[in-house]
Amino acid sequence: MKIIDQSIFGDLQKPKKDSHKGQNGRLLIIAGSEKFHGALLLAVQTASRIVDMVYVYTTPNNRGIIDNLKSDVAVFIPVLEEELWNTVDMVDAVLIGPGMAETGENVGLVKTLLTKYEDKKIVIDATAMWHLNPAWINNNTILTPHSREFEQVYKCKPTSDHVHTMAIEYGGTVLLKGKYDYVSNGEDIWENRTGNVGMTKGGTGDVVSGTVAALSCTNDNITATCVGIHLAGLAGDESYEKKGTFYNAEDLVEQMGNIWKKFIK
Repeated sequence: MKIIDQSIFGDLQKPKKDSHKGQNGRLLIIAGSEKFHGALLLAVQTASRIVDMVYVYTTPNNRGIIDNLKSDVAVFIPVLEEELWNTVDMVDAVLIGPGMAETGENVGLVKTLLTKYEDKKIVIDATAMWHLNPAWINNNTILTPHSREFEQVYKCKPTSDHVHTMAIEYGGTVLLKGKYDYVSNGEDIWENRTGNVGMTKGGTGDVVSGTVAALSCTNDNITATCVGIHLAGLAGDESYEKKGTFYNAEDLVEQMGNIWKKFIK
């Protein structure tokens, strides 16, 4: 087992000085519902600080969520239903799941993305996990479950050994979030020891998935996943030193900027 440390930041692709808009990542986020629009907001706030372009799609019955988001953050491009699949073709990666409602329509979206777009990087998080058939997973898939979601998908205990064996059996890159986090793409397994109990609060998982998905636009999946969880954990540890557990997911996003400047620049 390998321990993730700050040396992983050296593997990140950095924006070139002569690059222009779109060359440093285009991400589509499929997320949100009337009840859980905050999850989409947090994913957008995080990803928009990393990639050039963030596109947002939510199911038609949640269209009002776009208007609400526009009043909070204006750094995304809304995608209409008829534009969805052209947008999937255009972007570098797709994040699906944060705050989504559990509907047959959304299950169908997950299945279509994974089975018809096997060459596209797809990050599966939150609600998208709950009805995921592991047979749909391919090697471009990144999964970010906590322990209960891991058991739901893979029907086995959430252990480091099972993270490795499930990645071997079904493919993809698996990030199991917990006291210690475990990452595997079937070739090896990595352990992340950053983070603390303050990160059990709602929304921190959306920050992690938004970070991993954004980084995957310009990096290989294992680098994006290891950097994403280590970066979020360091931000959580910095927040804990300053405030104890008196911080939330929005504080985590802000603190990640300080970590980014210190270690990544």
